[in-house]
Amino acid sequence: MSNLVLERRLSFWRVAPWGLAVLLLAIPFVAMRFSNEVDWSFGDFVVVGMLLAFACGAWELAWRARNGWQRAGAAVAIGCGLMTIWVNLAVGMIGDGPYNLLFGGVILIALAGSALARFRPQGTACAFAAAALAQVAAAAGGLATDPRGGVLSMVFALPWLLAAWLCWRAAKVQKRD
Repeated sequence: MSNLVLERRLSFWRVAPWGLAVLLLAIPFVAMRFSNEVDWSFGDFVVVGMLLAFACGAWELAWRARNGWQRAGAAVAIGCGLMTIWVNLAVGMIGDGPYNLLFGGVILIALAGSALARFRPQGTACAFAAAALAQVAAAAGGLATDPRGGVLSMVFALPWLLAAWLCWRAAKVQKRD
């Protein structure tokens, strides 16, 4: 395979999240034209646009990792963080009370842990595993308030664990090189 073809494939994966973000914003915009059930305000579009821009910017930074395993781990973690915030803004992970702020702490654990590890794969794997544990703890605390929301929130620990495993694989590959 020529370098040009490989470079085009790689740049596609770097740029694809931006196109997906535009598509995600276009869906409710178009749906509002055909249904009264979808009712987004200008502020909703601004908030979701900023959220998607932050996620795409994080992907741009993660793309610089040389290791494909680490890129994949970062993609899963970014997606999980994005979905956590989106669900909390839309309906709340556990009901609609202030309890949902705990899930912001889960994302902060992943971000701060990764930054403290200088985004090295082994440290990032530990940060994502800690985020998974925090996710389960926060969700377990909400089981009494909203059992269904608590259980569904626990499911969000699975992508954090997958991201941790992918980064752990990246660390193993890095040690071999």
